[in-house]
Amino acid sequence: MPKYMLSVFGATDPGPYGPYPSKEAMLEAFADTGAFNEMLEREGYFVYADGLQPAVTATTVDGQGETPVITDGPYLETKEHLGGFWIIEAPDLDVALRLAAEGSKACRGTVEVRPFQTSESVEALLDS
Repeated sequence: MPKYMLSVFGATDPGPYGPYPSKEAMLEAFADTGAFNEMLEREGYFVYADGLQPAVTATTVDGQGETPVITDGPYLETKEHLGGFWIIEAPDLDVALRLAAEGSKACRGTVEVRPFQTSESVEALLDS
């Protein structure tokens, strides 16, 4: 079954409760996300999920040159950064999109859906 990454994006400079306006809103979103995770597990879609520390805790490593360049902070300056993700297995993109909509509602964030690369997708790219 194809795997998809559902990436949750949030504000670069969140408030004291992350992207949530209050402690209560944050706890409600956590509870709804927990229920969403349980549904994914119960229905056989769940592979892995986790949240990330804020982007300011990131370290960027560029090892393409002779000596690696290590820089504190995120690589790109943007208004939103990856805040968490789910890895799911779904029969097709339509199911993955439906699940992403449910996850977005639960966590109150925008969710990007991307399929994982497979040998077939690489072969199709090389053949084009």
